[in-house]
Amino acid sequence: MSPIRATTIRGTNQKSPHGIPIDLLDRLLIITTQPYTDEDIRKILEIRCGEEDVEMNEEAKQLLNLIGRDTSLRYAIHLITAASLSCPKRKGKVVEVEDTQRVNRLFLDVRRSMQYLEEYQVQYMFSEVPSQSDETAGGDRAC
Repeated sequence: MSPIRATTIRGTNQKSPHGIPIDLLDRLLIITTQPYTDEDIRKILEIRCGEEDVEMNEEAKQLLNLIGRDTSLRYAIHLITAASLSCPKRKGKVVEVEDTQRVNRLFLDVRRSMQYLEEYQVQYMFSEVPSQSDETAGGDRAC
């Protein structure tokens, strides 16, 4: 590991690691983080269901757990509310897998949203995707 090089603190002639004033650097705290495990995601989703007063059967919780693992925890949390609103539409009392699947199809996570945008980017206004003729002519075109 290379040693930390001192950098001049902005607005002074003093040097310190990272250019951060030493008195502030002494107060900083390094917190290590790690990805959530499946068990962590399950617990967080159960707590959130409880906070939102959403009754969900075990299969729907498992599906939500998988969605949270594969997409993001934030997206899965938002699906709880949406699924609870979808449940009365089918005259249900408890959120089931079909409710979760339905709202998962209706709303896009970041990855699916990016795929959609890439797939249909030429149809958007101010799209700057070069046409075939531009690519063969060198890619630059005059405005």
